[in-house]
Amino acid sequence: MATRLFEGKTHASYYQKYRFSPPQEVQDLIFNYMGERLSKPYGFAVDVGCGTGQSTRILVPYFEKILGTDISPAQIEEASKANDIPNVTYCVSPAEEVPVDECSVDLVTACAAAHWFSIEKFYKEVDRILKPRGCLAIFTYIPDMEVHYKDRSEQLTKVFKEGQKMLAPYENEKVRLVKTGYKDLFDAIPYTDKKRVENMTTKMPMLLSDFLGLIQTFSMFQDFLKHEPKKAKEFIVTTEKRFLEIMGVSSTETEIEVRLNNVCLLASKPK
Repeated sequence: MATRLFEGKTHASYYQKYRFSPPQEVQDLIFNYMGERLSKPYGFAVDVGCGTGQSTRILVPYFEKILGTDISPAQIEEASKANDIPNVTYCVSPAEEVPVDECSVDLVTACAAAHWFSIEKFYKEVDRILKPRGCLAIFTYIPDMEVHYKDRSEQLTKVFKEGQKMLAPYENEKVRLVKTGYKDLFDAIPYTDKKRVENMTTKMPMLLSDFLGLIQTFSMFQDFLKHEPKKAKEFIVTTEKRFLEIMGVSSTETEIEVRLNNVCLLASKPK
């Protein structure tokens, strides 16, 4: 059974505001892989576990029609509110039951989401809906981030890692799949034409306020907030204060650089 952790309206609104699209390096990898196996124009893509649509929107330039699905009505509501693109639609649907026809899809994507799925059932559904030679792309970033600002990067990253340790008791067991770079998910892909690309580092400029918001989208923080709301809020206030003191600034609108390590699984259905 798929894991459901992103149901609340407040969580969904934070997701819309602070989660980011797959980095350009990952996008290039996906579309180069696909271009070697399918001819343009591409007809139909499905982004499963789409959340509030950040990973869905990157597909727009490449496909005539795009569907984003998520098991959370709150996430789909946020995605739909932000949608002004005519070839994109969203619907509430579990990853293991995608409401499209057999052999109708050129590309299935799942970005920072597949570890929550019932993976064997999901792969069976992918096989049902993909066209022959259609592609599957699963991406995630590893939680072990670095925070950079001038000559204070080591200190800032230490604060972030200390925060991760504090949140660790609230970490869902499925996050282990992310920490191991989706190795288990890769091994379970039923196709022989598949590849796993890791150690793709992305340097992402963002405001400190946005980074603090990103932390609050993490499933472990949301679980912390659910069980100990006062301590969770104090944790964010304390973390913000420590960051500002180390940086020597007074405003959370100061830009930092977050470095992410990414992994991407790619596969193609046989002819």
